[in-house]
Amino acid sequence: MCKRQRRAIRRDVSSSLLTGLLGVALGMRHAVEPDHLAAVSTLATEQRNARAGLLLGALWGVGHTLSLLLVGGTLAVLEAQMPERVAALLELLVAIVVVALGVRALRTSLAEGRAGAPSTHRHGAVEHTHAAPREHLHLCSWTFATRPLLVGLLHGLAGSGALTALVLAELPTTASRLGYIALFGAGSVLGMALLTGAAGVPLVRLARSPRLATGLLGVAGALSIIVGLCWGAASVAQLAA
Repeated sequence: MCKRQRRAIRRDVSSSLLTGLLGVALGMRHAVEPDHLAAVSTLATEQRNARAGLLLGALWGVGHTLSLLLVGGTLAVLEAQMPERVAALLELLVAIVVVALGVRALRTSLAEGRAGAPSTHRHGAVEHTHAAPREHLHLCSWTFATRPLLVGLLHGLAGSGALTALVLAELPTTASRLGYIALFGAGSVLGMALLTGAAGVPLVRLARSPRLATGLLGVAGALSIIVGLCWGAASVAQLAA
């Protein structure tokens, strides 16, 4: 192998590593966009420890990544782009969900009052009680919180069009495009998991005061409604243009 070939290989490897790191970094940044934070914050404020918060964020990221890989990956392979009106409609749907989560958080905050609403259910033979109602998806021996997973799936659908346009414009091969989408998704999982995990630390202390905990849930709900309405107005304007 001549020196020119070795230099070309090293250049390709370096370029691939930089592209991969950029994908992870941008995925982490993408996780903290306003509509993502608004949706997840209303869910995270219901958690009472760092581990639960971390898992919630990771599940959002998993759902987000699955949508990106399925829709964005398919578009990348076909070298096609999502129609602008479809992308705008998906963004509007995200806005509606963000508002709905905010309304739900406000309603829960008002209903739980000072003590919260206990809810008892079973995981197999084990019965336990939560401080407030929780929805779960049981898959064999694993238990998943369905709400963050589904919200992440929806956010991934809405974002897949823009991400596909980026990879089609910047990356030359199908393999590099799919790899970038996967790394971008991994970054979003990591970013949101770290964020909600860190948020769980102060929530542990807030949980000792039901009044503060329900108040924080109410604030998160109100902010979620505001962000959702602003996001929805932008999507409606884009559809009307």
